[in-house]
Amino acid sequence: MDTVETLARHEGPRGEVALRRRTSPEGTVEELVVNGAFAMDSTETATEVELGALARRRGAARVLVGGLGLGYTAAEVLAGTVAVLDVVELEECLLDWARQGLTPTWAALVADPRVRLHAGDVAAVLQGTQAPLGPWDAILLDVDNGPDFLLYETNAGLYTPDLLRAAYDRLASGGVLAVWCQGPTADLYAALAALPGSVTEHLLPVRRGTRDLTYAIYTLTRPPG
Repeated sequence: MDTVETLARHEGPRGEVALRRRTSPEGTVEELVVNGAFAMDSTETATEVELGALARRRGAARVLVGGLGLGYTAAEVLAGTVAVLDVVELEECLLDWARQGLTPTWAALVADPRVRLHAGDVAAVLQGTQAPLGPWDAILLDVDNGPDFLLYETNAGLYTPDLLRAAYDRLASGGVLAVWCQGPTADLYAALAALPGSVTEHLLPVRRGTRDLTYAIYTLTRPPG
């Protein structure tokens, strides 16, 4: 039988955020539940890692990550040659828990001098109305489960042509914008394809328990010059 321990809980204006530890005969798993919806756990993090690897493999010197989550995307970025990693998280409690080192991944992140944690809305950052300011060599967005499965309804604006254009404008020459989604999203692909540059749909098969799923990462690379 599984046992579940709540490591931290915060009730805010957008609902409850909870960090849980689930222990079973198979091992221990960290879970993040946001606004009553499952956000992620540490059972299967390959696609979050792949999101960070898109920046690492490019040798991006300055990277923006929208959405801290359990920290696996940011940790993968740090495995490369990044000089500055800005992490913007809407739920300030997650940043507090990271600073407290409630998970080993979070503890390693806050100990790295290249990391800068910012409480706020990444949409405002992309619009240039809130620090930090770009440009960035890579912008990695994983603020919820994509436009088809929002943790907060207000996040819908992040996937609109205006916000995607704002993100594009914050890219350095040759930089890449990458957006994680819980499945293929034709509308997002079309919105990105309307911007200058090269768009790629990365389909990532994942097995969770008895289910075979396909997650997606959409990338838009800004032309150099």
